[in-house]
Amino acid sequence: MIVWVNGAFGSGKSTLVDELRPRWPEALVYDPEMVGYVLREIVEVPTGDFQDLRLWRRQVTNLAVGLVEEYQRPVLVPMTLVNPGYVEEIFGALRDAGAVVHHFFLKVSEEVLVKRIDGRSFTPDNPERDERVRQWCKARIEPCTTAINALPGDTVFLDGELPPKKLANDVLARVGGSPGR
Repeated sequence: MIVWVNGAFGSGKSTLVDELRPRWPEALVYDPEMVGYVLREIVEVPTGDFQDLRLWRRQVTNLAVGLVEEYQRPVLVPMTLVNPGYVEEIFGALRDAGAVVHHFFLKVSEEVLVKRIDGRSFTPDNPERDERVRQWCKARIEPCTTAINALPGDTVFLDGELPPKKLANDVLARVGGSPGR
């Protein structure tokens, strides 16, 4: 089983997965951003977004399926994925491989997203780069919010402004995960 936690930057994907992890100890956490970071070290990313690399999408899918098959454990995936073509490509390939995919999307107001992004430090040793990353994240708020209508019909929308514990309870209830603490 794959539990994909989606949403805009600052919506609370990683926070929700961090809340789920101790309550669902058999689940593995897989962050596809790591695949992007590796690819950036090897090849040029002309658009600046590694999701535009076909190889990234293929590797994300292959690794997720491999984790499920090899370890027979649920996999938690915190990753923004809103390009309709990429969503269809990745989720379709996961399902074609026999993976059960539960897709959650955290809905958060633009005001709260901006506040959360401004409150984060991405590269503390490099303030100029930190600000560029913040601006990049903010520039993706609108595409994330408009993509909501193009997400798969089985997407479960959650109020990302609720406390993480409440959101984790909801996710676990929907996927049949461990009740945890």
